[in-house]
Amino acid sequence: MDPALLKERELFKKKALTTPTVEKKKSEPKSEIPRDDKKKSKSSSNSNSAPKLDINTYKTASGSSQYRFGVLAKIVKHMRTRHQDGETYPLTLEEILDETNQLDVGNKVKQWLQTEALLNNPKIEVTPDNKFVFKALYRLKDRKSLLKLLKQQDLKGLGGVLLDDVQESLPHCEKALRILQNQNEIIFITRPMDKKKVLFYNDRTASLPIDEEFQKLWRSVAVDAMDDAKIEEYLDKQGIRSMQDHGPKKPVAPKRKKAGNRKKVFKKPRDNDHLADVLETYENDTLTLKNSV
Repeated sequence: MDPALLKERELFKKKALTTPTVEKKKSEPKSEIPRDDKKKSKSSSNSNSAPKLDINTYKTASGSSQYRFGVLAKIVKHMRTRHQDGETYPLTLEEILDETNQLDVGNKVKQWLQTEALLNNPKIEVTPDNKFVFKALYRLKDRKSLLKLLKQQDLKGLGGVLLDDVQESLPHCEKALRILQNQNEIIFITRPMDKKKVLFYNDRTASLPIDEEFQKLWRSVAVDAMDDAKIEEYLDKQGIRSMQDHGPKKPVAPKRKKAGNRKKVFKKPRDNDHLADVLETYENDTLTLKNSV
């Protein structure tokens, strides 16, 4: 055998004897639990850890703001429908929840509706006896009140009223509008920007007879896609300058005066102008004295 290998073997043995070793105790065998007992213990632990779900606790739990606002939106929609159907008498919160089939809401949601949500909602009005009613934009009862509103808007120069607001405010709106339209009391105009209909009072005293040829010419000119600048440019090309004095005027900046190139003349001081004669005589006297000397 190679002596070098024998030498390395002896060194390895010496090193192994010098290094300390720790013996591990043998672990005791665990008593095996039957499978049936394991299943029972797991089921009991799961039943203890998982809380029972209750409808009321779930709906009133924290983080259910989406549910709360869903309840509020349903209430507001129901109150609007009641008002449009002519049922304008107020209701308590319990009556509203009963009509909307939401009696299963929790106490926290009811408290939130009673003290905060319905009080601060712009579409709900609270009566002195703590009942709730729909708050329309205009207080309209019938077509006479609508016609009065349109007349006031026309006299004050406020223009028309949106049809959506009238439909929301006036009970049985379609019937009233149909009667007023048959009587030629109102006019509908579609707003081009959002295609919403605007309701105006038809003031028949301001109507004038207009020649049919002029009406045809008027309707043949389309200016929907033109702004004021394009209309003014078209009129200038046609030699019409009647619109120059109309519309908002552009502010004209004042012209600044240019500084002249004049040379500055330094003026003599004028402190002793009243002694000019005295100085001249004094200078003459001094000259004569010098000459005589």
